Amino acid sequence: MSNLAQQVAIISGGLGDIGRAVALELARRGADVAVGDIHECALAAELLGKLRSFGRQARYDRVDVADSSAVKAWVLAVEKDFGLPSLIIPCAAIVTVANSQKVTPAEWRHELSINLDGVFYLAQTGALRLLSAGKPGRIVFIGSWAGRAPHPEIITYCVSKAGIRIMCKCMALEYARFGILVNEVDPGYVDGGLARHWYEQDPTAREKDARLVPIGKLIEPEEVALQVAHLCAPENRHMTGSVLCMDGGLSLVSTAYTSEVS
Repeated sequence: MSNLAQQVAIISGGLGDIGRAVALELARRGADVAVGDIHECALAAELLGKLRSFGRQARYDRVDVADSSAVKAWVLAVEKDFGLPSLIIPCAAIVTVANSQKVTPAEWRHELSINLDGVFYLAQTGALRLLSAGKPGRIVFIGSWAGRAPHPEIITYCVSKAGIRIMCKCMALEYARFGILVNEVDPGYVDGGLARHWYEQDPTAREKDARLVPIGKLIEPEEVALQVAHLCAPENRHMTGSVLCMDGGLSLVSTAYTSEVS
């Protein structure tokens, strides 16, 4: 297991299933962890207790990632408290179930403000702080199979995840010479996160999605966290601008859409 001691991780959307799993995995490997989300602080108490049980520092902040000034203030507060964040994980996301005929301008703008703008604000702010200090770091985006396979019923989500992919590549090229490696983890159907709400509404959807996956299994949030940790590891010195695809083979067999959330 890679040693992330003396590293500070900052994770948006940290109370979601994937964000929570990432926080726990990075703390288990020795990183201090700052978690941000929009929920009441009381909802973070259990997670903070688990993070601290690893002997690590942990904090929670209520942050609206769609507000660039709030994101900057959060990063600076974490830096003052724990030290410079070197592992930057933009994980906050929402989904609107609506195709191009039904999605409203307000829904479109709101979702992109979180899934795309918010992701950029955290990545940009974190990278600028690293540059200012002359320090290396890791930025790991959470993508989705939906960013490259049409899912008309969640068009805004697809667009946001497709945008993250090229954002990753642009930032990877820009920051490579400074030792800041930028990559993306690209899950298929995750049994948790945004898809969990879909599965709760339609109990048959989980089994249906599993049948679509060549390996016949859905992804657990903890499995996504392991891949994020791999990209954060100090042993990873050469991967940048890469997409770590973990879709169980979905991309090998089909680019056709399904209406489920990935």
